[in-house]
Amino acid sequence: MRISIFPLPGAILFPGLQLPLHIFEPRYRALVKDALARDRRIGMIQPQRADEAAPLYQVGCLGKIEEVEALDDGCFNLILSGESRFRLVRELDAATPFRQIEAELLTEEEFPALSPVERAGFEREARRFADAQGYAVDWEAVTRLDDESLIDGTSQIVPFDIASKQALLEAANLAERCELLVQLMQFFGRRDSDDPQVTLQ
Repeated sequence: MRISIFPLPGAILFPGLQLPLHIFEPRYRALVKDALARDRRIGMIQPQRADEAAPLYQVGCLGKIEEVEALDDGCFNLILSGESRFRLVRELDAATPFRQIEAELLTEEEFPALSPVERAGFEREARRFADAQGYAVDWEAVTRLDDESLIDGTSQIVPFDIASKQALLEAANLAERCELLVQLMQFFGRRDSDDPQVTLQ
């Protein structure tokens, strides 16, 4: 399928989750207008570098514009809801100011819930990481989240580098993503004591 994309470093989206976006660049304002006139869908995918023509990673997520606020200066505030991960087939030679790709949607299999040991280990490491970063977290609310919302939601917001975020998006299943998250929180938590800039996107 043909997808118009918003290649944003450090930003990933998962099926079933939402991503708030502020759209201000003219080419992406054109992207939003085009999406609203069509099917309201935009592909979120990370570029491999933070420059305009950088090659793209192979996996992204298709999102649907659920809420839109058109601002007086021509910018937009959006809420994008994730629908399906996709794999890049090729980039298209598009006449539009925004980039377009041909992609295939990935089938999301039903994965079992985390084991109690996996869940407890993740929450323990998340508390340690949050405390080290100085984040205020409502842990009582965290314990009420289902596994998918917890792991995918955390993957979406953690302040890791582009490649780490991409690895989380590409993880084959929830248990693999949970294990990778724990490893990354341990790694970046240790590195922060030596270099406070390492986790910045």
